[in-house]
Amino acid sequence: MYPSTGSRAFTLVELLVVLAIASLVLALIPPLLDNILPENRVRGAARNLATELKLSRSLAIRSHEETVLILDVEQQYYVSANAEHGLNLPQDTVLTLTTAESESLSENRGSIRFFPDGSSTGGQIHLHYRQGEYVVDVNWLTGQVSLLW
Repeated sequence: MYPSTGSRAFTLVELLVVLAIASLVLALIPPLLDNILPENRVRGAARNLATELKLSRSLAIRSHEETVLILDVEQQYYVSANAEHGLNLPQDTVLTLTTAESESLSENRGSIRFFPDGSSTGGQIHLHYRQGEYVVDVNWLTGQVSLLW
């Protein structure tokens, strides 16, 4: 004869403990994601803005004409030779623009101009958020665009 083997099953108490732990973990995940997602939106907006500045510079060189990117820090959008884009930023993100005095259009609007030789008027766009800051830097002499964090 075969030796009898008892089948082992989970008890109701064990199942309840597992469900309690799982629900606790699921309750903790959304607040953690809420802290991560705003940073991703700010980083993505900074990258898109840097890309648009690089495209504006390339267009100036290729077309042998000046191009301009206009940034409205209050409305959180920019207009370039290619298109008009809004910046997808969390509510608590603050934009600041430092640019040449000649490119300051108003208190909340300014521009960065690229010339056919690749140079620019230069400037910095700061995207401040609760965990830190991203800076899109445009070198006035070379027109080189870089993203710093």
